Amino acid sequence: MTTLLDAPVVPEISEKDRAERLSAAGAAWSDRIDKNRSSAQLTYRVEGGGEGAVATRLRAGKHEFVIDEPAALAGDDVAASPVEYALGALIGCQVVVYRLYAQALGIKVDDIRVSAEGDIDAARLLGKDPSVRPGFSDVRLHIELAGPETQERYEQLRDAVDVNCPVLDLFANATPVSVTVAKA
Repeated sequence: MTTLLDAPVVPEISEKDRAERLSAAGAAWSDRIDKNRSSAQLTYRVEGGGEGAVATRLRAGKHEFVIDEPAALAGDDVAASPVEYALGALIGCQVVVYRLYAQALGIKVDDIRVSAEGDIDAARLLGKDPSVRPGFSDVRLHIELAGPETQERYEQLRDAVDVNCPVLDLFANATPVSVTVAKA
């Protein structure tokens, strides 16, 4: 089991090994989907429960992580907040999709750095102003690509990523959500 509190170590990988892994995964998924279109349908599951003041311990497959809030929002500040994890999920997905499409389009990227900022008006959360949105009112991504390509080629890559990144799609488009509440 890995936890973010244990700061997992991500193994080093050579550019050649990354390219081979991306190409092999892309080819395998392409073949799988060509043979059976329904194999592209993926379902992700995460489960969690409350701990401490307002923290949540979550499990996603074999991985466990904690979400909390800073003290100013009644938390113990033992982990990042839900909105920080949301921005982190966006960054993580961007890195994956940039690497995937760079490989697929033959665009050389030596390094990728992503930062995200999001604005939230806490007045809605705290019941002070029901006219404002409770979620992000604006999210700004800054992508830095290092490598030998032209700005035009990196813009071509950005266009591919923008239309294919699952988490960017979550931020940019309404997603149907169904909620049930059951007494335990």
